[in-house]
Amino acid sequence: MTQAVLRRAKIWSVAVIGALAALLAATPILHRSAPLTAFSDLTQCLLLLSGTVVFIPHAIKSHGRLRLFWILLSMGVGFWLGYQLLWTYIEVALHQDVPSLFSGDIILFLHLVPIIAAIALRPHIQPDEYAARVGRLDFALLLVWWIYLYIFLVMSWQYAVPKEAAYNQNLNALYLVEKVTLLIALTACCATSRGAWRLFYANLFGATLIYATSSYIANWAIANATYFSGSWYDIPLATSMAWLTMIGLWSNASAPQGGLGRVFSAYGVWVARGGMIATFSLPLFAAWAISDHSVPSTVRTFRVIVTLASALIMSIMVFVRQRLLDRELTRLLQQSRESVDNLKQLQEQVLHQEKLASIGQLVGGAAHELNNPITAMLGYSELLLSTPMSSAEKDLASKITQNVRRTKSLVAGLLSFARKTPTAHASVDLNTMLRTAIKLSEAQCQTLKVDVRMDLDTALPRIIGDSNQLLQLCVQLVNNALHALTEGTHRHLSISTRGQNGTCILQIAYGTPGAAPLTSVAILPETIGLTACLGIVQEHQGIISCEQFQNRGSIIRIELPTNAPAAHLKVSAAAATALS
Repeated sequence: MTQAVLRRAKIWSVAVIGALAALLAATPILHRSAPLTAFSDLTQCLLLLSGTVVFIPHAIKSHGRLRLFWILLSMGVGFWLGYQLLWTYIEVALHQDVPSLFSGDIILFLHLVPIIAAIALRPHIQPDEYAARVGRLDFALLLVWWIYLYIFLVMSWQYAVPKEAAYNQNLNALYLVEKVTLLIALTACCATSRGAWRLFYANLFGATLIYATSSYIANWAIANATYFSGSWYDIPLATSMAWLTMIGLWSNASAPQGGLGRVFSAYGVWVARGGMIATFSLPLFAAWAISDHSVPSTVRTFRVIVTLASALIMSIMVFVRQRLLDRELTRLLQQSRESVDNLKQLQEQVLHQEKLASIGQLVGGAAHELNNPITAMLGYSELLLSTPMSSAEKDLASKITQNVRRTKSLVAGLLSFARKTPTAHASVDLNTMLRTAIKLSEAQCQTLKVDVRMDLDTALPRIIGDSNQLLQLCVQLVNNALHALTEGTHRHLSISTRGQNGTCILQIAYGTPGAAPLTSVAILPETIGLTACLGIVQEHQGIISCEQFQNRGSIIRIELPTNAPAAHLKVSAAAATALS
């Protein structure tokens, strides 16, 4: 608490204690008189007004369920204040005794209902044990049941057949049960909390116990005609009122400090069972009302009508509750299915990674074995170039040397992929890599009579990457397309590049132009080269995807960042399926 709040709490506490002390002093001085009645009634009104107002700042400062908790507490004390104002108006303003069959008694009975509802919220417990909306409906069923009991047992002797003795007996018994229920709820909250919350519940339990005991004694005094306003019977009642103000003044409004004690996870289940039991009890009360011939027929008819009306209301609430529960179960089922799907995808990714690791080991071994003969071939080809030969022969020997060098570079790239060793990255022109790849595959394109169309962006930004790996990527993708076109009748190969938002986009399309795409992703032939392509794209932190067409043909799309940041690798699910 701040100094200002602490000072205000101290002044407020002194005023409340002073009012209680003044009432204690006035009781023996004024004796049984109109001034004592007025002073006692007005003092109790002020104490209850203080108890109502003191919880309002807590509700303003807090949020969510905790705010509702403080609002319900303030509402419960406010109902009590409303009852006391009616009592004061009759005794002080009208100078009359409060009638025995008093319509305002329902306000006194209902003032504990919001307090019980506040305790049932259990703000010291995290709200993840039970669905909030379903839990509120369960408790609403219990509240309707309490009101039904009051109308069934008490009001039947107030309006159907006015009978003072039966009215007072049923009212006092039902009110006692309600107070005992509140005390049991507070005891349970004390057992499941600790620290500041346990102290709060203990103080509320003490104030409620004093009120329950003193009101029971006061009712006994009223029945024996020994009670009057301002008598000693009012001192414990006023004490409980003052205690409520002290609880509100010295409680922390913002947080459930102190945490949890023992948490009963079956709480929500028991609330639901209580609501169901309350609903199923209505036919029993209806049977009792019909079969109880000791009461007048008017009372029996009144009770049956009240039971039917309550059954209708509670049935609607049960229907709404079941709808909410069905929606909750459907949501949980959907989450379960999504969890299973995610688990399957995770398993597939693990298998895919294991397959890549196995292929990497195979590639590493094969590349290592190929490296020695390729080195020898390179040496012999360079030696051949140094011997005298015709220009045609020299051109052929030069092509052999060029292709052997490229093969050696590809093998080095495969070794790098298999060993996962870092490679030197530099600025690379992707268009140049594509032109070189097409030039190296020119003989195969002419043999297959493939129509090659290139649409390269002249303003394409350069890529930071490994030139050997990127050349390997372009060559392998072109060769894969040419391999797919060997069996087709429409041999078209389209290669395009463009820059977009700091990304170079490479698209290779082959097959029938204008074909409609399928809904599923193409499953390409599984080769070491395609696996190496996937590894190269991953190393350059790019994205690769594949889309198959109804007629033979596909589009492979690769996105490579112009300046690859240190970020997580992104490979689409389409690529993982297509290249696995």
